[in-house]
Amino acid sequence: MSLERVPLKLKLSPVEALTQLSDEPWPVLLESARFEKTRGRYSYLTADPVKTWKLDQAEFGSDPFAEIRLLSAQYSRPAEAGLPPFCSGFLGLLSYELGHAFEKLPTVPRDEFTTPAMAVGLYDWSLCWDHLTNETFLIRDHSLQSASKSDTESRWQRLLQKLKNGNASIEQFPTPSPRTIEPTSAERERFLNSAQRVLEYIRAGDIYQANLSRKIEYEFDGSALDLYRQIRILNPAPFAAYFQPVDDFAVVSASPEQFLQVNNRQVCTRPIKGTRPRWAAGDLDLYQGLALQASEKDRAENTMIVDLLRNDISRVCKTGSVKVPRWCELETFAKVHHLVSEVTGELQDDADIWDLFAATFPGGSITGAPKIRAMQIISELEQSTRGAYCGSLFAADLSGSLQSSLLIRTLTWKPGQVQVPVGGGIVADSVPEIEFSETVHKSAGLIASPMNHLTTEA
Repeated sequence: MSLERVPLKLKLSPVEALTQLSDEPWPVLLESARFEKTRGRYSYLTADPVKTWKLDQAEFGSDPFAEIRLLSAQYSRPAEAGLPPFCSGFLGLLSYELGHAFEKLPTVPRDEFTTPAMAVGLYDWSLCWDHLTNETFLIRDHSLQSASKSDTESRWQRLLQKLKNGNASIEQFPTPSPRTIEPTSAERERFLNSAQRVLEYIRAGDIYQANLSRKIEYEFDGSALDLYRQIRILNPAPFAAYFQPVDDFAVVSASPEQFLQVNNRQVCTRPIKGTRPRWAAGDLDLYQGLALQASEKDRAENTMIVDLLRNDISRVCKTGSVKVPRWCELETFAKVHHLVSEVTGELQDDADIWDLFAATFPGGSITGAPKIRAMQIISELEQSTRGAYCGSLFAADLSGSLQSSLLIRTLTWKPGQVQVPVGGGIVADSVPEIEFSETVHKSAGLIASPMNHLTTEA
């Protein structure tokens, strides 16, 4: 077989290994910083792809996956027993604005944090952590290694040596202190006015729901890696991620939300709708969760998005296969409680994961219902690109499996500054002031400390 599995005895955590390899081209870490038995079993790190694609802006009617689709078919291989869902293949970023390729939407101004519509690499190796068995191993895909054997071996030895150097001396990163950045009165007023406008659209019958966001920006004098190391401590998440395809921007995520998963052609998406902040006291925190579960408003909001996603994946799934095995279940994270549902289906025989992305992107839980009209209203009210926020980071294995997150709780880094968008769904009985408070709760644990307030101990 083309895959070679190499067990490693290195005692490096995913973030420690990323520290050693972050200077390689296009590093990407998909980390289960919050391990659960049913989810978050694996973390993946890779870098130095054999081929890359970068699309600055998407055009309606184009197929952004055309070349990737051809290479997927060319290098397709069966899944091997005993290996993780991702071994080698395509990893990268689909920004929110990639949706312009699939739907005709208004053009909005780009801001300085705007990321490419798509940035994807084809990777011939991965470093994998199995958090269930506590194993770490490297996987090489020889079918993708187009360089000469000597060059390939030299590259491989370079990567291994970096990891071994890290094993000899691991830096201890200090625990950062949570911060808050108080919104200005102008920011608050702008959000409240936009929320009120969404309510007017709902009352006029244009939409049932729209996801409205606002952006927090602050100075940060550390690297993108410093930012990731802080965020994963402040807000551990099952879909934590780091991606830096170029020197002057990176995406750092503490997302709790799975977007699309495909294994053996079985599709699963897990939308989050409904949020309450965590409380420190045990009984009060329990009450918060129970109150969320009992909230008719939050359950209705979740149900609307479930119906939307059922419709989206039905476009590429077999008739009768789309189900809702879980609906409005309570899940608790570091800073908030959420209501989470699950929609599943089976891909049609003539459909692939790229067709699935085209049918569902961007995700329904961060747009609204009806989806296209909600996206038009979002463009009108937010008046700037979302970039990585509400897009997806994904890993598509050459066996046809797919793991992807929805980029909420996500920061975009550039030298000296960070942007943190936060938002929530507006429905008929939403109260703008409460929705604004929810964005404040969601930003808790995402505002990292300036590096000059921290010292690194050897």
